Amino acid sequence: MYGELLGAAQRLVEQLGELDPVTRRFLAAAADAAASRWKEKDQGIWEIRGEPRDFLHSKLMCWAALDRAIALAAQLGARERVPGWAAARDEIRAAILERGWSDRAGAFTQAFGSEDLDASNLMLAMAGFLPGDDPRMKATIDATAARLTDERGLVYRYLAHDGLEGEEGTFLLCTFWLAQAQALVGELDQATATFERAVAAINDVGLLAEEVDVGSGEMIGNFPQAFSHIGLVNAAWAITQAQERAAGRDPAEADQR
Repeated sequence: MYGELLGAAQRLVEQLGELDPVTRRFLAAAADAAASRWKEKDQGIWEIRGEPRDFLHSKLMCWAALDRAIALAAQLGARERVPGWAAARDEIRAAILERGWSDRAGAFTQAFGSEDLDASNLMLAMAGFLPGDDPRMKATIDATAARLTDERGLVYRYLAHDGLEGEEGTFLLCTFWLAQAQALVGELDQATATFERAVAAINDVGLLAEEVDVGSGEMIGNFPQAFSHIGLVNAAWAITQAQERAAGRDPAEADQR
């Protein structure tokens, strides 16, 4: 959550105006926590059962927290912390690039030393960790689309055994993540197709659940699910921005229109 928190602060800082002292201290402390705790193993974004592991997404979010904190250092009154934050950020980046990539899987994987895919690794593109033209990022996106989807092209969170019996459906949020990531790396046709497959699940009053049952296509899980709708908005925005770039227009000017 450190990365999500500092990312929200960076996006909202202009709207919020000058941050009050309590908020500045709180956000700086969150960055400090990311710097000091990123090496700890955990259960990951999906709270997977079993022994704690070095989940890539958790490391990425600590990287994002520090990256955003550095950009916000002046507003946080924390310029003196920037060298320490930058050193930790660079250490996390090196660890992800060295230990998070699997030549055998041909992609970034769920945890350090793993060969399992995980949809949360699409956040590598969305968090700005790697540019769209990086071949490792494109390979991870393409591997997700090819090997982490059902027959409808909807995306699973992961397919690795997680200690629970039974099977789960595909996740709409993860499918929108794939559409967003494809748009960010310039795969506009693929992004549009992925997006359309996900929005096809919308019911008659415009709402989405958490998952889609693989066999029946029925929506299952939490309903309505806010994360699914957030994913829809973010993917639609990314596709629109990519369309503007493909047409040779400045997305910022399109925003003003």
